[in-house]
Amino acid sequence: MTEATQKISDAGVSLWFDDLSRERITTGGLQKLIDEQNVVGITTNPTIFAGALSNGESYAEQVKELAGNKSELEDAVFEIMTDDVRNACDVFAPIYDATQGKDGRVSIEVDPRLARDGDATAQMAKKLAAQVDRDNVMIKIPATEEGLAPIADTLAEGISVNVTLIFSLERYRAVINAFMLGLEKALENGKDLSKIHSVASFFISRVDAEIDARLDKVGTDEALALKSKAGLANARLAYQVFEEEFSTERWQRLAAAGANVQRPLWASTGTKDPSLPADLYVSGLVAPNTVNTVPEKTLNAFAEQGKVSGNTISGTYDESEKILNDIEALGISYNEVVQKLEDDGLQKFDASWDELLGTVRTALADAAL
Repeated sequence: MTEATQKISDAGVSLWFDDLSRERITTGGLQKLIDEQNVVGITTNPTIFAGALSNGESYAEQVKELAGNKSELEDAVFEIMTDDVRNACDVFAPIYDATQGKDGRVSIEVDPRLARDGDATAQMAKKLAAQVDRDNVMIKIPATEEGLAPIADTLAEGISVNVTLIFSLERYRAVINAFMLGLEKALENGKDLSKIHSVASFFISRVDAEIDARLDKVGTDEALALKSKAGLANARLAYQVFEEEFSTERWQRLAAAGANVQRPLWASTGTKDPSLPADLYVSGLVAPNTVNTVPEKTLNAFAEQGKVSGNTISGTYDESEKILNDIEALGISYNEVVQKLEDDGLQKFDASWDELLGTVRTALADAAL
């Protein structure tokens, strides 16, 4: 284990890897990340699958078989994704067992085109969980307003959920409410709450990218001094919300019934600005009961040069609130920014899904020749 990854793990941060490919599984690369860099979980998305398919020969045999069976495009995509996730779940199974389900998790995303359709989202979440058929799978559901009900419904079925695409503190509170509502329903349904886990994925670097562009337009010394501070401030205030919401009487009742807290997950932690330290959103977000999902470049940078000097979130709340207030005072609306980021995020999810469909369509056509 590297010193930095061991220290951050000891500080209560679970490192999850933001990439998956069949080649990484079959060559032992995934196991190496577990053994050498403290990786204890993994997240996927359509772009990751599209990249894996276009860059590797390890899918050729399955694609040829699917083409020979004249599989429908979306059925083929479903088979390819769930096979990879199932195999990754098996790799992480020992960690899942050792941590009583807290880690060893593999996340797979519902079709993002369903993000505004709650019923369809809930149905696909159940279908994905059944197809992967592993206890350590997590189903990713976007935190749109329409996504809140299926988040609760999926948890009520005893399925663990990774709530993704969270930008605003207000929406985060709504996500926590949906999580607790889901557990309350699960309890009514006779589910074992100790088996249900969830994370709430708060996106970081995109906040800085959007706000920094607006600060550049303001152009004053005061504005420029606030660059690259909003992402961390927003995430740190989210952790304050986490501490508040998981100390309520409502939560204590669920905890007494065996429930696990919904951990904050720091997503989009690769820096967009090359002038920033590559490990900014890892070293700057260290606190117990959190997850940081890192792309390979960020993980390597942190392993090589990351510094862990204890908790870097608690005690920052006043400063973080001042940063967001100072940005608002310059005429940059927080509510406008987070809504734009959610809308843009859904568009990017849709584009990623289209990219995946296109990649598989081409692969099937080539295999049929």
